[in-house]
Amino acid sequence: MVWQFASRYFRAKKSTNAINIIAWVSVVAIAVGAGALIVILSVFNGFEGLVKSLYSSFYPAIRVAPATGKTILLSPAQLQQIAAVPGVAHFSRVIEEKAVLRYGDEPTIAVLKGVDSGYNNVTDVKSNIIRGRFDTGDSVAYRAVLGLELEGALGVDVVHSIAPVTVYLPRRNVNAFVTPEDALNNGVLYPAGTFAIQQEFNSKYVITNIEFLRNLLQLGADEMSSLEIGIRSGVNDKQLKARLEQLLGSRYKVQTRYEQNQSLYAIMQTEKWAVYVILSFIMIIAAFNMIGSLYMLVIEKQKDITILKAMGARKSLIMRIFLAEGLIIAGIGTLLGFGLGISFCLLQQRFGIIKLEGTSFLVDAYPVSMHAADFGLVFVTIMIIGVAASWYPARKAAVEAITLKAT
Repeated sequence: MVWQFASRYFRAKKSTNAINIIAWVSVVAIAVGAGALIVILSVFNGFEGLVKSLYSSFYPAIRVAPATGKTILLSPAQLQQIAAVPGVAHFSRVIEEKAVLRYGDEPTIAVLKGVDSGYNNVTDVKSNIIRGRFDTGDSVAYRAVLGLELEGALGVDVVHSIAPVTVYLPRRNVNAFVTPEDALNNGVLYPAGTFAIQQEFNSKYVITNIEFLRNLLQLGADEMSSLEIGIRSGVNDKQLKARLEQLLGSRYKVQTRYEQNQSLYAIMQTEKWAVYVILSFIMIIAAFNMIGSLYMLVIEKQKDITILKAMGARKSLIMRIFLAEGLIIAGIGTLLGFGLGISFCLLQQRFGIIKLEGTSFLVDAYPVSMHAADFGLVFVTIMIIGVAASWYPARKAAVEAITLKAT
């Protein structure tokens, strides 16, 4: 009965056209706000998915690093135990160190990442090679795969050049009084390929053979900077992390891909929630139209309210009728807004209507990705705002003493 009264009041023609106009203005305002929320949240989802896909190309699903210090020791027996852990698909030993590279006259600082033959099983760098090939070489000739921006900074031509890049690395346990030449080890790498993933990686990393770095840094056969692990499809990374922590103990730090980039993901989530809160405040402002519409409807329906009370209707029933009226306005606006938001997102996915300015982006239009959770969040938010906006007019209708005038 509550919804029957509320829907009839919404559809019925009012004595004053302004009531109808304000009610539909409220619907339109809510629709625009709901559509904007869906579009903005979907754009954030699109950028988040894009960034995660880029970072997943370079970062492994699980990384085992030292809890303290720069290196860890993992014997062949320990590696076999790790490989036997349920969920572990592949692993790769990695040594990382900052180095000075020289190709020509200008030196450049970069991060050398020495990897073994299992590296392409735990990351997707190989599929992001844009020139040359992924080849780290061997003891006859160690090779290097450079990031795109680093290649440009060095002036290297990985396809045609045969000149090597000279690498300088600090020696271990060097006396403070030795000459600079004696404090450094050096070697040469022959450029083999160029990868392009994301500027942070492209301008910073050189991937080479792990034995090259092991020799220059004078590390032991079981010594490494980290162990990068690929997981089997369908395996939960947090559960695998717990198994590895139980196996390895407190001397090792086990991180999921999220934890390796926790600050980045946290910033992205904070930005998304900040935009959601701002747009929700705009929705609250738009809800003032609803308050005005419902308050005028209460005045319009004074006689109906009096008759209902005379027939024994309680205050709670009167209040629920006008609360339902507010929810109908909010509900229609939400559905229209969802339709607008979905239509825009589908058009953006298909045609890329809104373009990104500049030419340095990996995509030329704003990426969008619609998530069911966002629709649920927006729906609940608008319903709460609708109930809050309807509460005062509904209470006014329920408690105000109204009497029929004699005619």
